[in-house]
Amino acid sequence: MNNPIVGITMDIEGEYLRIKHRYSASIIKAGGMPVFIPPSENAVFYAEIIDALLIPGGRDIDPSYYHEDILPQVKLVPRERSDFEISLLREMIKRHKPVLGICYGMQLVNVAFGGTLYQDIESQLSSDINHRKGYHKIVIEENRFIEKGEFSVNSTHYQAVKELGTGLVGFAFSTDKLIEAFYRNDYPFLVGVQWHPERLLGDKLSLKLFQAFIAASRGRKSAEAIKNSG
Repeated sequence: MNNPIVGITMDIEGEYLRIKHRYSASIIKAGGMPVFIPPSENAVFYAEIIDALLIPGGRDIDPSYYHEDILPQVKLVPRERSDFEISLLREMIKRHKPVLGICYGMQLVNVAFGGTLYQDIESQLSSDINHRKGYHKIVIEENRFIEKGEFSVNSTHYQAVKELGTGLVGFAFSTDKLIEAFYRNDYPFLVGVQWHPERLLGDKLSLKLFQAFIAASRGRKSAEAIKNSG
């Protein structure tokens, strides 16, 4: 069976682990096999057994990661989650396995590569776009994963990438010049998007993004199988 195994990290909410079902539905529709990964100390183990990693949405990453004091608007994810996801991301990068970050996931990837964030767009950046809700236009530039052009995407965030992390290249931008998507040029598939494509699977752009992610994951799985058989 050539369906790649895609690990999806989970949030912590009180006594519960939490993940929205649309993430796994998106992976299945694109041809992958989702598995949920709880925060743990076993980043190496999980990086070995999965073919790709999806870091989903959530609340906010602690600004201490990028050496800033926290603003009152910020609502943190548990440190246990973000510490684990950064460790797992680094283990995946060592193995050249595909990674997709969505919303908070994009922001975490950026911070893990040394980037910074606007903690609160409204108070830190003059913009006529309401990024907290609704839809807005983005322009997608030339890239290796999805088609370029102008698109309308959903928006449910109040933080955004300020300075890109090392090696990351922006390829989608809102009209107020915020980075809506990035990739790493010297890597098979490392992509972050600020919108929520898992909520828009009827949309061709969103489905193509997941299909590109799964295609890269399948290619990595096949390469690993050839290596092990030799």
